[in-house]
Amino acid sequence: MFNRILVAIDGSKMSEKVLVTAAQLAKQYEAKLTLINVGKELVIPPNVVITDLQKILAEVSKAGHELLREAQEKLKVQGIEASSLFVQGSSISRKIVEVACEQQQDLIVIGSRGLGNIKEVMLGGVSHKVTQLSKCPVLIVK
Repeated sequence: MFNRILVAIDGSKMSEKVLVTAAQLAKQYEAKLTLINVGKELVIPPNVVITDLQKILAEVSKAGHELLREAQEKLKVQGIEASSLFVQGSSISRKIVEVACEQQQDLIVIGSRGLGNIKEVMLGGVSHKVTQLSKCPVLIVK
């Protein structure tokens, strides 16, 4: 039923639950997991000068890759191999759906809340948008 599962993680406590659920699904369906972390692109107003923009972007990328590596290690202990993907985009939800479509994923697993701003935490903004945009099933972990 689900051969390829895209697992969205962001380093929140909810991501731990997402990983547990994804591991169970991978075992149940003998599915391949792909972990994804989306680094939000910075929106810089025209009157603001940032001299170390490349350094900031490199730190965001480094943190995302480290998060993915740690998640892979947690899965590996359970005997589950997972590939990982760090991407950047101005819309996290659109980037997740775009990758799911490009890679022909059968399921997206995402937490109901993450590390977004207060409004997104209260409303589950990213997961809600993913369900609206995705052509494949989405499992929201609570």
